[in-house]
Amino acid sequence: MQISLQYDRRKTSTTMVGSLAIGSDYPIRIQTMANTSTNDVDASVAQAQRCKQAGADLFRFTTQGMREVEAVKEIKRQLSDSPSSLPLVADIHFRSDVADAAAQVVEKVRINPGNYANDPATIQERFTHLINICKQHHTAIRIGVNHGSLSQRIMNQYGDTPEGMVASCMEFLRIAVQEDFHDIVLSIKASNTRIMVETVRLLVRTMDAEKMAFPLHLGVTEAGEGEDGRIKSAVGIGALLAEGIGDTIRVSLSEEPEAEIPVAQQLVAYFANPDSIRYKNENIITYDEEKQSVFYYTQQPIWPLFQLQAAAECGRLLWQFNGRQLELLNPHFTTEQLEQLSRDILQAAGIMRYKTEFVSCPGCGRTMFDLQQTVANIKAAFTNSPTHQFTDSPIHQFPKIAVMGCIVNGPGEMADADYGYVGAGRDRVSLYKGKECVLKNIPQEEAVSRLIELINNDK
Repeated sequence: MQISLQYDRRKTSTTMVGSLAIGSDYPIRIQTMANTSTNDVDASVAQAQRCKQAGADLFRFTTQGMREVEAVKEIKRQLSDSPSSLPLVADIHFRSDVADAAAQVVEKVRINPGNYANDPATIQERFTHLINICKQHHTAIRIGVNHGSLSQRIMNQYGDTPEGMVASCMEFLRIAVQEDFHDIVLSIKASNTRIMVETVRLLVRTMDAEKMAFPLHLGVTEAGEGEDGRIKSAVGIGALLAEGIGDTIRVSLSEEPEAEIPVAQQLVAYFANPDSIRYKNENIITYDEEKQSVFYYTQQPIWPLFQLQAAAECGRLLWQFNGRQLELLNPHFTTEQLEQLSRDILQAAGIMRYKTEFVSCPGCGRTMFDLQQTVANIKAAFTNSPTHQFTDSPIHQFPKIAVMGCIVNGPGEMADADYGYVGAGRDRVSLYKGKECVLKNIPQEEAVSRLIELINNDK
């Protein structure tokens, strides 16, 4: 059975973020997030300028408290005086008062329903107050739900499920509609690509049923870095872009934020550009029901683009047909390269696990250690030392290890991981087995060896 390729973008309303329009027929916008300390104004301004030059349309800063609100205010002032001006987003967790203050400074505030407030009456009061401030200052709101950080009330009712994530989002969205506030962008993210895709689809169906059409922001959280991070992001984001869903995207990598932007640009160009290789009848995609196998052929000669395109096309089809195998054919690359990429896509889609998987956040101003170096150290330790003295069970043979910069989303967002390495403070780390913290606040210099010891002893 041959698969036809088309792109019909979902029709949405328009959300204004400063002078930047998101949704409707406007281009898919690309954004990233600072990994500098927000209070380091000079470093933050410089990084924002680099990202703007690389092609970012929006730039986000973690905003933990009032001190960071003042820092963002100064960052915005300096950027406004330069050619690198771009809309800023304040990322808020736990503090509704900080969201209120930030809404008077930046073009958009992101709130996480899971830690904004718990009971419905408090949500109604606090969120309505924020909406009124945003109306006055022409500030947009991103309602950003994360898998693993739902409120206790939602968890008790739904568990950590797509239904719970959508319910959490819709609770806030209905208040916004009730208050006649429409400068809203929605995001529902997970590090598990299948959960992320299924949940966004459910959110779209739920909005459709209530005659809502707000723009959507797409992203796979904690995708990691390098080729694995890019492939995993492409599987999740690409599955939705192929269905016409998505008005702004971020590829979250444990790298410098400017490295995320070309990847996002390539994904958008592949799906949304009618002149891309996807629509030139050069790609052949079929599904063999007997073999439960997706077959993908293209002549793209550029290896990084081929990786992204194959991952973006094939993940959704493997899910759609319950496929178990993937065959890639491209005359420009070796059989070994193609077989390796097939396995990487199957693992990113959650269909098989053939190697240790590293889940890692991109880092932000909350991270209190060198995240990129730590990820590299952990990967090196599991590659170069005899740590795989495991049983034959998949978890022990090929564990999924999460490296998270802080405790704000860390323990929740690594819910699918077998083991976790989570920043607990300045140069302090806590280690997790599943969702259970088993070693608290150990010195960072001991943490990698203690993690290896934890896994080797867990048989």
